[in-house]
Amino acid sequence: MTPRLARAALLAAVPAEVLLLVLVASGVPLPRPALAAAEAVVLAVLLLEAVTVLRLYRAARRAGLPRRAAARTAYERLVPVQVRRIMGFDVRGMVSLALWLARRRHGVPPGAVPVPYFAAQAPALLVFLGAMVVELFVVEVVLRSLGTPVAVRTVLAVLDAYAILAALAVIASYVTRPHVVSATEVRIRSGAFFDLRIPRDRIATARRIHSHAEHGTIRVTGDALTVAVSSQANLLLELTTPVTAVRPLGATCEIRTVRCFADDPTAALKAFTSTTPTRDKAPDRTT
Repeated sequence: MTPRLARAALLAAVPAEVLLLVLVASGVPLPRPALAAAEAVVLAVLLLEAVTVLRLYRAARRAGLPRRAAARTAYERLVPVQVRRIMGFDVRGMVSLALWLARRRHGVPPGAVPVPYFAAQAPALLVFLGAMVVELFVVEVVLRSLGTPVAVRTVLAVLDAYAILAALAVIASYVTRPHVVSATEVRIRSGAFFDLRIPRDRIATARRIHSHAEHGTIRVTGDALTVAVSSQANLLLELTTPVTAVRPLGATCEIRTVRCFADDPTAALKAFTSTTPTRDKAPDRTT
């Protein structure tokens, strides 16, 4: 019961503390008793989190786990899997941004074939990014003309700048994390959000399809997985035995068919069906 209570308290305290900081920075007058009570609640939540983590860590150590594994177990029991997955998206997105700047790709070992899928969605994403940049400057001009306090403008500018950085990270993840075909596996990905590894010996057939009305980017219907791009899928993989896929927020499912998209489906199909993928000479980072 304690981990559940600590988890709920943490999820409630973080947005409340952010709201309080925004109000104070904006110059909104708050009664001192209210401020003192809010800080007391935050301190109580932090104490509860510390006690809970310590108890979980000690329980894991008594179960025989080494220190690092015990700390990881405590963290995973306290923080919901959905929150951990979202935090992982941010981390992988920033790594992708660094790889993009370095003109490298992630998870494409020597001898493997990368299968890009970004080109079809590039126009929409770049237009969206441009609109966000314009919005940042327009909001600043409007707020300045209205005499909005500097603190409020700064908070909004930081939030807008972070949103632009996150959008850049999403684009970078699509560019630097293509599908990958190696001698041992096929890796179907959707940026930093999805990664499915399929052993080559489980692929029964691979063929072209023409689907332009897919709903959602990552969708599971029964034992069929669709990883679409701009509502499109142009490749179908049928498996001999099911593989386990982990959906973006952590749910798992058994998959027997995979529909996905490639910028060049002919080349992708050749890579899927070839027994010896063409060596890729571009410098890449592998995992």
